[in-house]
Amino acid sequence: MRKPLSIAFIVRDPLPPLRADVLTLFGAEMPRYGVRTELVGQSGSEASDPWRAGGMHRVGSLKSRFASVLSPLWDLQGLLRARRGARPDCIQVRDKIASGLLGRCAAALLGVPFLYWMSFPIVEGFEVRRDEIGRRGKGLKWFGHALRAAASRFVIYRLVLPGARHIFVQSEAMADWLAAKGFERARMTAVPMGVDAELFDRARIEPVQDPRLDGRRVVLYLGRIAQARRSDFLLDMVELLKPDVPDVLLVLAGDAASNDEMDWMRAEIARRGLDSHVLLTGWLPQRTALGYAVRAEVGLSPIPRGALFDVSSPTKLVEYLALGIPSVANDIPDQALVIAQSGAGLCAPMEPAPFARAVRRLLDDRALAAEFAERGPAYVRSHRTYAILGRIVAETYTNILPDRK
Repeated sequence: MRKPLSIAFIVRDPLPPLRADVLTLFGAEMPRYGVRTELVGQSGSEASDPWRAGGMHRVGSLKSRFASVLSPLWDLQGLLRARRGARPDCIQVRDKIASGLLGRCAAALLGVPFLYWMSFPIVEGFEVRRDEIGRRGKGLKWFGHALRAAASRFVIYRLVLPGARHIFVQSEAMADWLAAKGFERARMTAVPMGVDAELFDRARIEPVQDPRLDGRRVVLYLGRIAQARRSDFLLDMVELLKPDVPDVLLVLAGDAASNDEMDWMRAEIARRGLDSHVLLTGWLPQRTALGYAVRAEVGLSPIPRGALFDVSSPTKLVEYLALGIPSVANDIPDQALVIAQSGAGLCAPMEPAPFARAVRRLLDDRALAAEFAERGPAYVRSHRTYAILGRIVAETYTNILPDRK
């Protein structure tokens, strides 16, 4: 019998984990392959479920004003706690830069492989923030962000990734992007976002009983509201739809990172006179959000093009398809790939007129919408469930770690 594999996994997200690519992939799927995960990170989520797939070592809190400075020290303490049981078979770091260097050094000291998991281009995110501040004037705050971006770029691309035996990335587009920077494509495995097949089984979801949806042509955006994501683009689209589809209702089922962002969206809805055409729900429990989703005729997934999002793997499009919701998505690489492979939606550039035309086409052509609705779940079951992604990750560990073949 193959011995169990133990991974010391330093994560950027708050613990206990909420993201499916940690909670489901490592909490439920990896144990099926004999992979035990010792999670290391900071507290900060509202989840209360125990971590049954190994151990969880929370040191510090992401709600601390000093978290960005102290998290590497906290991660070191958590790593020492994880080490008390037995030496891990590898150390894996997700989306952390200073702790990535720490993980590489710790792996070298322990004589185990170091792996890196990149779900977002953190350095490029720092650079976008630097440039946003720079447009308002280059003061001391700009200098601090510029210094962080420059130091982070050096550490991640010169010290951390070159020392990783393998790099897990969010999409094939991210793998190509890193390969263009000089990293070996053979050292990368793309693990896009997926869904829990049971959770997104439409037959198990009860449609929400909300009279505001009755008699309306419901189009849905399921996700975060943010100015950086150009959420007001959806309002541009509704303004174009409502003259020809007067009963259209855009349901924005999600919250924002701050009250300011939600206030901005409410103000935009009011300024445009769209109160009767837009329902902004705010935060919802997942089952309730899915209850709204299954009452929609069309799912919407516009993601701004650019360095940050072009290499991403958005979850919402895959969730719509799993639920049998015909969808319109824009042309970031992973979404274009899913639309092309599944044949369960339409791809349009993130511009109000072409996006609105695609939505209108699905609202008008019920036969086409029904065809898409049938194709979506079948595609997800064969390509994007966490059971499938879990097998890919487990096979990768088998190929790259000693004593696993």
